[in-house]
Amino acid sequence: MSRDPISTERAPAAIGPYSQAVRAGQTVYLSGQIPLDPATGELVGGDISAQTRRVFDNLKAVCEAAGGSLDGVVRVGIYVMDLSDFAQVNAVMAEYFQAPYPARSTIQVAGLPKGARVEVDAVLVTG
Repeated sequence: MSRDPISTERAPAAIGPYSQAVRAGQTVYLSGQIPLDPATGELVGGDISAQTRRVFDNLKAVCEAAGGSLDGVVRVGIYVMDLSDFAQVNAVMAEYFQAPYPARSTIQVAGLPKGARVEVDAVLVTG
């Protein structure tokens, strides 16, 4: 099976040796997105809700570049610096997804790239 990279300028460029996403058959594995503005490459300001919206906007752009949408996301992994932000992150996620919701894990981590407070990765099924 081939692995086809997915890339879009509507989401931040990879900051390491990885692709924004990779398609294997009808499954697309989206790399973790942090709240970077794709135009500037800088971390967005604001509270955890603003950062989380930027993350989901970035993921949405990568899903669309893969020929899908957030409606096709079957799994989401959320990484937060502080689990006390969970309620706000959860509320923002509810703005982007509707039932049936994707499977999800939420994990508190010791650090994220560029000082981000949240990172999200996902698995998308297309077709």
